[in-house]
Amino acid sequence: MSGPEIAISIADPQWLAALPGVEDLCCRLVAVALGPASQPVERLEVSLMLANDQIVRDLNHRYRHKDEPTNVLSFAALDDSSWEIPADGPILLGDVILAYETTAAEAARDGIPLSQHFAHLVVHGVLHLLGYDHQDEPEALEMEALESALLAALGFPDPYDNRSIQTAR
Repeated sequence: MSGPEIAISIADPQWLAALPGVEDLCCRLVAVALGPASQPVERLEVSLMLANDQIVRDLNHRYRHKDEPTNVLSFAALDDSSWEIPADGPILLGDVILAYETTAAEAARDGIPLSQHFAHLVVHGVLHLLGYDHQDEPEALEMEALESALLAALGFPDPYDNRSIQTAR
């Protein structure tokens, strides 16, 4: 049995310098984050772009009407409720795009390794592709609990446990 199809695009080489082995890490993170999927994981396809603030800012402005960068954007292909999942063949879940400068600045601000924050954002973004959200408190609590469990399975600390975040002062 094979795993999901994961297309990784590195649009900013800073990711390669800051996180050696980032492509392998992406594959591990996405594969684990797809655990809650309702479809067989070997049918799923995810696109992951490691970008920079300018690319993410442009996408955020074009699609969310917010003229600023953010750490991660997710564009779920299955958001259109009229689209039916095919009986067989691949299922494109969508795209996850991360901004290097914002992600690195947040990790530095929180006093955590970049790899730890990166792992959290990739898992968070993939869960959005699966339909999880945090628009209200019950949704947020469910998504946060799932993120924490998936990251723990990968050996990363709970991103919502204040004890795992050392404040950089």
